[in-house]
Amino acid sequence: MMRSLLVRGMLVGLAAAAVALVIAWIYGEPQVGHAITFEESKAAAEHAHHGAAAGHPEPDPVSRTAQQTIGLITAMGFYGVAVGGLFAIAFAFAYGRLGALGARATSALVALAGFVAVVLVPFLKYPATPPAVGNPDTIGGRTALYFSMVALGVLATTAAVIVGRRLTPRLGAWNASVVSAVGFAVVLAVVFRLTPRPDAVADGFPATVLWDFRVASLGVQIALWATLGLLFGHLTERSLARRPSPEAVAA
Repeated sequence: MMRSLLVRGMLVGLAAAAVALVIAWIYGEPQVGHAITFEESKAAAEHAHHGAAAGHPEPDPVSRTAQQTIGLITAMGFYGVAVGGLFAIAFAFAYGRLGALGARATSALVALAGFVAVVLVPFLKYPATPPAVGNPDTIGGRTALYFSMVALGVLATTAAVIVGRRLTPRLGAWNASVVSAVGFAVVLAVVFRLTPRPDAVADGFPATVLWDFRVASLGVQIALWATLGLLFGHLTERSLARRPSPEAVAA
């Protein structure tokens, strides 16, 4: 059964990536274009200021058209398949351990937890920045901080779920959920206060473009995780409904 769940998760992840890709093309790519235009204008101004001795900017090794099409499609496809496979493993671990929740409810809950852990927690501290805009001197540090925040999100979300389950027999489902959610928020607040926020946006970059890019980036992730949770739950529930019951197999 684990093999079928894993294959289903990767295929559903690919479908979810296709949905997210449409959102990225409609809302995200125009903001990337604005960011690249800003960077090119800034480079041209610096070149004009320093004169011909500064040299000419090197052309991009990959054209903008290729980045928008084959590059984005390939990246989103690999990302969707990887996330879908990990999602299937998380679902297999959670199914049957969350009370009387069925396949659809379990899938939706796992998708919500995954979105919070992998996307929302790091986004709140280190929101997405358009390419060609960030300070190149801070790329390595920002990357390390971002993935550290992803790890924190996964650990904090997992701990919140475990604590909530253990408190449920004593406090009830509602009170246990509130206590675990408050503890989750307190841990994040402390970590957010202690971790640095490196300057990643160039001076003079349009605030509206930055805001629209970040909203689009979050929308892409919402579309991917929502499609993954809903479609995987639907297909898994149908698959389980077609399986014969133990009584029927014994007969």
